[in-house]
Amino acid sequence: MESGVHGNEPVSPTGQCLNSSVLSMSILGVLEFDIPINESKILSFLQDVFLHISPRFSSIMVDINGEKQWKRVEVKLRDHVHVPIFPSGMSPKSYDDHFHDYISNIILEQYPKDKPLWEVHMIKYPTSSAAGNLIFKLHHALGDGYSFMSSLLSCLQRADNPLPLTFPSRRGLKRGGGDSESIFRWVSETVASVFDTLKDFSWNSLIQDDRTPIRSGNYGVEFLPMTISSITFSLDEIKLIKTKLNTTVNDVISGALFFATRLYMQEKSQKSSTASCTALVLVNTRITHGDYKPIKEMIKPDSEMPWGNQMAFMPVTMPKLTEFSNPLDFVFKAQKLIKRKRSSFAVYVNKKMLEIVKKIRGYEGASRYMHSRLKNSSLMISNMIGPAEQMALVDHPVRGVYFMVLGIPQDLIVTVVSYMGKLRIAFGTQNGLIDPVKFKACMENAFKMILEATDNIPTRTY
Repeated sequence: MESGVHGNEPVSPTGQCLNSSVLSMSILGVLEFDIPINESKILSFLQDVFLHISPRFSSIMVDINGEKQWKRVEVKLRDHVHVPIFPSGMSPKSYDDHFHDYISNIILEQYPKDKPLWEVHMIKYPTSSAAGNLIFKLHHALGDGYSFMSSLLSCLQRADNPLPLTFPSRRGLKRGGGDSESIFRWVSETVASVFDTLKDFSWNSLIQDDRTPIRSGNYGVEFLPMTISSITFSLDEIKLIKTKLNTTVNDVISGALFFATRLYMQEKSQKSSTASCTALVLVNTRITHGDYKPIKEMIKPDSEMPWGNQMAFMPVTMPKLTEFSNPLDFVFKAQKLIKRKRSSFAVYVNKKMLEIVKKIRGYEGASRYMHSRLKNSSLMISNMIGPAEQMALVDHPVRGVYFMVLGIPQDLIVTVVSYMGKLRIAFGTQNGLIDPVKFKACMENAFKMILEATDNIPTRTY
C-alpha cells in the first residue's frame, strides 16, 4: 500500500468522499445463527482474527495538510462491541420487534471520530429467523462490499466439512460467430458504447427523477429513520426462469424488482405509473474472474483485485407499467437495459470525473458531486454472491445472511445476496413514506407472476 505523510496510508478519493460532512455511507451486515451466540468465542474471533484482516480496522481517519489518511491506533475491543439487553422470557416473535427497533436505532448512530470506523452487535435473543444474530456495521470508507465479503469468507468455513466454500457461476452464456461477424460486432458495439457513454453521462448529470411514492425528493433523507425488511426466494426457481428466457440471474432479479416497484407505485398512486424513475445499480469495477480473492492477495501493493472502494453507480431507467402487458417483458427489458449500460463507459467516466473534482475542489467538493448524482435517482440496488454451502463462524452455523447500504440519499435501498440455494432481498425503506409490508407483498406478487408466465414456455437446451 502507498505510504503518505508520517507513514500513514492515504485514503482513496472515493473513501474520502464517503466520509465527509455531506455524505457518510456504511454497510450493515447480519449473520443469522442456528445456535445461541457464545459471546467469548465471538470476542476471541474479533480480537485474534477480525482485527488482523486489514490495517484499516485498527486505524482512524485523520486530516493532515488537507489530505485524509489512515492512522494506526490501539483498539480497545469492548469499545466496538455492543451486547444489548432486551426483556427476558419473551417469544421469538416478540423479539423480532425489539431486534428491528434496535437495528433502526443503530443505523442513525454516528461513529466516534477517535476510534476505528466499525462496530459489532451481538443479539443474544432468539428471533423468528435465528437463535442469535451478529450485526457488523462497517463504514464504507473502509472498503466496498466485495472487500467485506472477501473478509467475511476468509474467516468462515463450511459447516459440514473442511472443503472450501463454492459459489454459483458468474459466467454467462457464450455466443458464437465467425471472425468477420466478430469484427463487425466489435465495431458496431464500440460505436454504440461511445454514444451510450455520452448519453448516460449527460443524463445522469442533469435529469432528476419525479417525486413518487418511493421518492420524496426531500433533502437529507439519509438522516431519517429507516426500516430494514427482507424476503427470500428459491435460487432454483430463478435459474429456471433464467434458462427458459435465455437471460441471466441478474436480469431476472432486476426485472422482478422493477416490476414490483412499479406495482407498488401504482397501488399507492395511479399517476405514478408513468413517472420518471431511475435505479442506481452499484457495480464492482474490478475485472473479476471466478470466486472472491483471499485477503492476503487483495492487500498487496500491486494487486489486480485490490482492497478498498472499487465501485461505481450505473443508472438504469425503470420501465413503466404502461409499456408492457406481459410480466416477462420486464425481464427482457431489464436484460436489454443492463446490457446496454454495461457497454457504456459512463461508470468509468464518472469515476474519473470524481477524481478530477477532488483535485480541483477537494474531497468535500467531490463528496457533493457524488451526493448530487445519488439524490437525483429513486433507489439503489446492490447485489453480492454468497456461498452455495452453509458456512460457520467459530462453530456458529450461519442460517442466513443479508446486508444493507446506509447513508444513501434515497428513500428506497435494495440489496441482494445469494446463500445456500436461496436469494435474500433486503429493503431499506424510509419510515412514514414507504410501507415495507406492502412493498414486500408487491415483490412476492411480481415474482409469482413472472414465474407463472414461464410455465407455458418449454425449457431450452444448449
